[in-house]
Parts: sequence; structure tokens; C-alpha cells
Amino acid sequence: MILKKNIFDNIQAGSGIEIFEDLLKKENLKLERIISYPNSISENQWYGQAHDEWVILLKGSAALQFENDELVELLPGDYLFIPAHTKHKVQEVNNNEPTIWLALHY
Repeated sequence: MILKKNIFDNIQAGSGIEIFEDLLKKENLKLERIISYPNSISENQWYGQAHDEWVILLKGSAALQFENDELVELLPGDYLFIPAHTKHKVQEVNNNEPTIWLALHY
């Protein structure tokens, strides 16, 4: 059976936590939906995964801070590749609506 879903379904307004939802998971591949809220971002939460990551911003806006002090601002449709072991964090997200991402880890 083919199961149809919508990437924008089941998004709660004003949640106090960042939500990571696996959409597809295979041996060396994971596709996840991330929902970020303004009050869910921790300025001390650095990521530096052991795998490459490709991320696209679908809704809202965000700024990613990298360890080398580079700040990358993202708007809907913007995407970027983050090499393995590249330290980064979400510096800020849209204050008026949830920010929705797709992240591909491989």
C-alpha cells in the first residue's frame, strides 16, 4: 500500500522543544523533518555529526552559526551541505512561525 503524507501536517504552534522526526531510515541514510521554534533553540547546542548532512529550509527562516564564526542565513528554498565533523548550531529561527527543515544524513 502507498501511504501519502504531507510535510506540513501535524505541526504544533508554540512548542517549547525542537522536534526531530525520521521520515526515512536506511543503513547509511536518514531523512528527517526538523521543526524549530524560537523558544526551542539552545545557544549552547553545537552539532558535529560523524556523517555528512544536506539540509533545506522549507518554511520560516534561520541562521546557522559555524565554529569558524561564519553565519549562514537561510530562507525558504535555501539549502546547504555540511561536511562531517563540521561544528555548527542553530543561532536563530523565525519568531512568528515554526521553522521547518528537511535534513538528509548520509
